[in-house]
Amino acid sequence: MQIAVTLAPTVTIHANAFDPRQTDKSVLCLEVGRDRFQLLVQDKRGRAVYLEDYMFPSLLTERPLTSILPDVFRDHAVLSAGPWQEIRIGVNSPSFTLVPQQLYRKEYASSYLALMRGNALPAHEFAQAYAHDAEGFFTVFNLEHPLADYFSEVYPLQPLTFVHQTSALIQATVDLDRISLAPSTVYLYFEDEFVTILCRKSHQLCLCNRFGYKNVQDLAYYILYVLNEQGLTPDTVSLSLYGAITPFAEAYTELSRFLPNLSFGQAPPGLSLATEFDDLPAHRYLSLYGLGLLSE
Repeated sequence: MQIAVTLAPTVTIHANAFDPRQTDKSVLCLEVGRDRFQLLVQDKRGRAVYLEDYMFPSLLTERPLTSILPDVFRDHAVLSAGPWQEIRIGVNSPSFTLVPQQLYRKEYASSYLALMRGNALPAHEFAQAYAHDAEGFFTVFNLEHPLADYFSEVYPLQPLTFVHQTSALIQATVDLDRISLAPSTVYLYFEDEFVTILCRKSHQLCLCNRFGYKNVQDLAYYILYVLNEQGLTPDTVSLSLYGAITPFAEAYTELSRFLPNLSFGQAPPGLSLATEFDDLPAHRYLSLYGLGLLSE
C-alpha cells in the first residue's frame, strides 16, 4: 500500500488579478519530469499570472510519475479547475531527436528514436512528435502511455498538446533571438547534472543537444568542444545562461575561466509576466516560459 504524500511547492507566484473561474479563456502550461513538476497559467491576455514549482524528494523518484502526480493534483484549486482554453504539457524525458520536415514520416517516428537510443522503445512508451514549422523540423521524443493516459483522464475532452522540454526551449530561444544583435548566440539551460545547449547563427538553430556531466571540468570541456565544432571562438561568442545556475555556482566559476562573455539571460520578451514575477530570477524558468510561447 502506498501512502499519499503532501507535496508543497518550493516556489509560488500568484498574481492578485488571476481569476480561476476564467479557465476557459486561460492556458495551462505544465512541465513534468522524473524529479520535478512545474505549472504556469496565462490569462486571457496571454499574461503569465500563476507559477508553482515542485521538487520531488529522492524517496519518491523511483515511483512512477502517475503515482506521484495525484498527490500534487489532489484538492489543488488551479490544477483541478477547468475546462481550459488549452493545456500544454512539456515532457522532460531522456530521449529526443530533431528530424528535418522533408525527411520526417509519422510511421517511422519510433525508428528515429530507436536509432538515436540504440534500442527500440519499450512497450510502455511511444514516440510523439511536435512540428516546428517555422524552423523546418520535428522534435521526436518518447512519452509513456500511463503518463499520457493520466492527463487525458484528468482533463477529459480538453485540448492537450504534448511537447518535449527541448521544444519549449527552442521556442523560447526563437523569441530571445529576435532581439539579439549578436551574429551567433549560445543558450545554456542547466538542470541537475545536465545542460541543454542551443546554438543559433543568423537566427537559425544550428545545434540542440543535452549533455550529462559529473563535474564542472567535463562541463567546460564539452561546451568548448561544441563551440569549436560550430566554428565559434570562446573570446567572442555570446553565451546566455538559464535554468538552475547562479553566480555562486561552481559551474559558473569554472565556465567564466574560459568564456568571458557569459551572462545570465532575460525572460523571453514575447511573454508578458505579471508584476508579481519581478522577484523571480529572470533566467530561471526558460522552458516553462517557452511553453507559454508555443502556438496552438
